[in-house]
Amino acid sequence: MTVIEALSEACGPDHAWEAGPADTVDGVPVGWVAEPGDAAGVAEVLRFTATEGLSVVASGAGTKLDWGVPPSHADVLLDVSRLTGVLDYAPGAPTATIAAGTPLRALRALLARHHRRLPLDVGSPAATLGGVLATNEAGPLRHRFGAPRDLVTGVRVALDEGSLVRAVDGQELERYVCGSYGTLGVITEATVRLEPLPPARAWVVRPVSTPREVQQLTEALVASPLEPVAIEADLPGGIGARPAELAALFEGDEVFVAHRAESAAKLLGGGAAVESLPPAWWGRYPFAADDVALKIWGRPSELFAVVYALRDAAGLPVPVRGSVGLGVAHVALPDTVTPERLDGMLTAARTVLLARGGGGCTLLRAPLDLRELVESHGPEPLPSAAARLKLALDPEDRLSPGRVPDIS
Repeated sequence: MTVIEALSEACGPDHAWEAGPADTVDGVPVGWVAEPGDAAGVAEVLRFTATEGLSVVASGAGTKLDWGVPPSHADVLLDVSRLTGVLDYAPGAPTATIAAGTPLRALRALLARHHRRLPLDVGSPAATLGGVLATNEAGPLRHRFGAPRDLVTGVRVALDEGSLVRAVDGQELERYVCGSYGTLGVITEATVRLEPLPPARAWVVRPVSTPREVQQLTEALVASPLEPVAIEADLPGGIGARPAELAALFEGDEVFVAHRAESAAKLLGGGAAVESLPPAWWGRYPFAADDVALKIWGRPSELFAVVYALRDAAGLPVPVRGSVGLGVAHVALPDTVTPERLDGMLTAARTVLLARGGGGCTLLRAPLDLRELVESHGPEPLPSAAARLKLALDPEDRLSPGRVPDIS
């Protein structure tokens, strides 16, 4: 049986084809594309690719296929976007089981009808649940509710040889597959923790001048009894950029929110204002489609020093935005940045983080010619636990070969 015949049998004749020029994973060409309609189809595809020794890269909406390290090769692009829907949910229940290909915006609309939400306000609005979990993508609400790996209570995963499992050797897989970039298995469904929709929300927005001021104000908010749900900062770069801002989100009943927001505005001072809507940049990445993107994380009290180091290495302010209360932010650079300048910025950020308690600076996205000349994740090897799990679950390195998990 040929590859296309086997994939067509597993997925249906209209859902498998030989790849064309547009079918790539971050510039790496693909041989075939398969769109199984259910978890059993995913398993059947993986059983066949295992017997043929073919590599597989899983995808949902494809919003982050250019994130992280590109695969070393990709024979089959396994598109799980047909795996959609709520598989198990009772109104008011604290959890729901969702198919991995379900778009987050569709899930958000469905849960809102029951006054519930999955607190994942990611910057990729078209993303699927499986893609968000695989990259451990999180937005401002991570400050209160945690990253995806903190919100998942169970997963069903298709392993490299085609078995569908929820645990391996007694180990539950939910925390391991989040941020794995598909290197451990293909997520087919996930059980996630839900939260009530808040009756009221308010943002306190304050103009800021320097990264140091952001750090000082953030520390004041964190140390206060006000308990913001999220704390974000936007530090635009370049000539003529809009003013930098710090924003904090408060949620709860109307009286509670109004009191906390007004108290936060007084605490922050300096023109802080209470707003009923978020600032335009809230929950969005600072980089555009063609920009080079970095992700930095470390101790919240030291993030400002990393921003200064990046500015010094770049020779000018660079756009930085993110969850300053957690020490996680993203950086945008033009795609014209030279390899020498980019390498200098990565080295400067990593050196500061190492000296100030640890963290990381990852080249999240860049043209291939730049990636080939710099260390995307830095010189440190993967944690031994992650390497051992990869070896146990995918000993022949067929799933997303060459990609590196996100451990931030």
